[in-house]
Parts: sequence; structure tokens; C-alpha cells
Amino acid sequence: MAKEIRTIGVLTSGGDAPGMNAAIRAIVRKAIGNGVNVKGIKKGYQGLLNEEIVDMEKKDVSDIIQRGGTILGTARCLEFKEEEVQERAAEICREHGIDGIVVIGGDGSYRGAQALARHGINTIGIPGTIDLDIACTEYTIGFDTAINVWGADHHGHVHRLQAALDGLGLDGSNRLVIILMQLVNLLQDGQPVRMSKRSGKAIALHDLLDE
Repeated sequence: MAKEIRTIGVLTSGGDAPGMNAAIRAIVRKAIGNGVNVKGIKKGYQGLLNEEIVDMEKKDVSDIIQRGGTILGTARCLEFKEEEVQERAAEICREHGIDGIVVIGGDGSYRGAQALARHGINTIGIPGTIDLDIACTEYTIGFDTAINVWGADHHGHVHRLQAALDGLGLDGSNRLVIILMQLVNLLQDGQPVRMSKRSGKAIALHDLLDE
């Protein structure tokens, strides 16, 4: 691994979370302030493989702290689980003079960072996920917003959002459409039914009604 860090890359990976832009801003400003060059890697690990890498200056992170999502974009990259793909990603880092990467994301993003570290790239992770599912930390970027702004029960916030639009003269009561989804546990023959959007397992509403 590089003994002296002269250039770092920063990427956001997986699902975006409120506060990622603030983290990017802090990284860029702090690094440049300490004489370290910064390269932004767009669209996570997929962007790294596609070499969507740009130089970043302080002006690139001005006026972003209040914006949602991530200015670098994010994407899932299933092929990054393959050893040869990880080796190619590490080689791309070296070709672009990247001595280390700051990864902002959740558990899958951390596994990608571990893979890069195994192939000689310095890595550090900043937990960014509304799921709060990262080991060894009790706080992640985005979790506080998810809980304290929306909360477990969203009904009360609907009226607040409508009132905010009304205050702007936008007739929030009629123009604002919010769809609320309730999470439930489904049982079949007394046993819980496991569903996952990642594995593609789901139960259709008509199947539920037939049951």
C-alpha cells in the first residue's frame, strides 16, 4: 500500500442517504486544505470500473450541503463480487494515481472497500445508510433524518408537508400526493413468509387475497 497519500478518490455506493453530499464536501475541502488531490468517482464501483473519474476542487462542492442524494451518483455493481473485477478496479486506481479511496455507503459498499484493500489500495469507510446496519458504529449518515424527519409513522408529516406547500401558495392539500406503505409480517400455515426485493421473491396482492 502507498506510504504517502498524495491523491485520494471518493465514491458513494449503494442506496443514497441524506447527508452524503455534506460528507463529500467535508472530504474534498479537508483533503485539499492538507495538500492532497481529490478525484471524484461517479456512480460508485460501477463508475470506477468505467473510469468515470474526475478531478475535484473546492468550487465543485460549493452549494451542495443542503442538497439531497449525492452529486457523485450511486449505483449497485454486482460484478464487483468477482475477484478478477476487484483486481481490475485496483489497477484502475493505480493508473489514475489514486493512493486511497474514501467509500461512503452501507454494508455492501464496505465489502467492496475490503476487496480493494486486499488488492493494495488504502481504503477508509464512512457509514452512509438509513438502515443503521454497519457493525461497530451506532450512527450512520442518513439514519437520523430517516427516523427524526419521517419517523416510523409518517401520517403526521403529511399535514406538515401540506401546510408547507400551502405557505408557499401551492395548494398543498390538493396538489400534494403521498403514498403510504405499511410494512407487515405475512404468515403462511403459521410460518413467516420471507420476501426480498433483492432475491426477487414477492407475493402479489391477488395471491394474498386468495389466501
